[in-house]
Amino acid sequence: MPAITADGLYKIFGRRPQRGVEALQQGQTRDELRDSGLTAAVIDASFSVDPGEIFVVMGLSGSGKSTLIRMVNGLLPATAGELVIGDDTLSSMNSAQLRAVRRKRISMVFQHFALLPHRTVGENAAYGLEISGMNRSQREAKAAEALEMVGLKGWGGYKPSALSGGMQQRVGLARALAAGTDIMLMDEAFSALDPLIRRDMQDQLVDLQQRLEKTILFITHDLNEAMRLGDRIAMMRDGRIVQVGTSDEILNEPANDYVAKFIQDVDRSRVMTAGSIMERPEKTLGDAQGPRTAHRMLRETHNSWLVVLRRDRTPAGVLWEDHVAEAVRLGHDELPWSVAYEMPVVSHDTPIAELFAASAQYTNPLVVVDDDGKFLGVIPRVTLLTAAGTGHENGNGNGSARSDAAVGPDHAMNGGAR
Repeated sequence: MPAITADGLYKIFGRRPQRGVEALQQGQTRDELRDSGLTAAVIDASFSVDPGEIFVVMGLSGSGKSTLIRMVNGLLPATAGELVIGDDTLSSMNSAQLRAVRRKRISMVFQHFALLPHRTVGENAAYGLEISGMNRSQREAKAAEALEMVGLKGWGGYKPSALSGGMQQRVGLARALAAGTDIMLMDEAFSALDPLIRRDMQDQLVDLQQRLEKTILFITHDLNEAMRLGDRIAMMRDGRIVQVGTSDEILNEPANDYVAKFIQDVDRSRVMTAGSIMERPEKTLGDAQGPRTAHRMLRETHNSWLVVLRRDRTPAGVLWEDHVAEAVRLGHDELPWSVAYEMPVVSHDTPIAELFAASAQYTNPLVVVDDDGKFLGVIPRVTLLTAAGTGHENGNGNGSARSDAAVGPDHAMNGGAR
């Protein structure tokens, strides 16, 4: 069951907003609706957020993203459509029930910290628990634990004015964590921070998410931030969601010209990962197979190297065609392991920007593995260079790259390092 489900949401401001919904459904534009005194902030928005997912909603100012997040926590009722938190439908709740949902199931991190200046850092972190009626000793313990999670151990007795902007935002994050809710809403939470502090907070959020697996709805106008944080991204324009997809899907398959223009300046090398550009070789060699099998595979694939895998599908190395041919010529029954060179191995979720150092040191293609170290594919140097540009051709099926192969095995001595 999704943690959050939105189905055909509308939010119209003005008198008789239901007439605005009907007008939009009949084809009237947002601008035409404004001429009649109605403002359409969210138009026919549908999406779902899975438990443990970071779902990012992004768009320019006025696109409707902040209105949308306020509908999710029940601060703004939908004009039309349905919004479900777990199995609870918000539109059917009274005010008391909505307040209970906000206390127990949803916590919020605001753009401008929203800290109480007359209270200490610890009291701010525990504020939501105090409102919910938790006794002092329990809420202080939970607040201290949350502050430690965000790197603020020992700061509980200070006032917010003693903290930097980044530290104050950590207090806001600690307050949300202390509440213990499954869902966190973050409305432009890092946009007021300096770039370096902002990136540090993004790292903090990613680290926390790996440990806590919260469901996070994150609002931003920064595409690089959206691509870096989001498991999936919803792109909004003029109140409508125009595309929902992973960062790779949005980068490589933009739904329309607006999305294509929006993403044209994104730093692909820091968004795309090894898994998104790797190629699956047509053939791989088992470590128990002999030179003749290797020679046949090289002929069939027209490649100059073979990836060698152990029985557990972990990579063992790479063999170049000259050494295989020499072993066949000499009648050897076993592979020439003395010249099976170690390959640079990278995780599937490694950003492209971090692959260049290894690629520069080795003539062999990069080997991509999953979280368990099992073989997934390879990244020849030409593929990496192409992906760092404006686009890439993904997965041609044979893993061959003549620009790598032409270098030859003589340049791959001492583990393939130059």
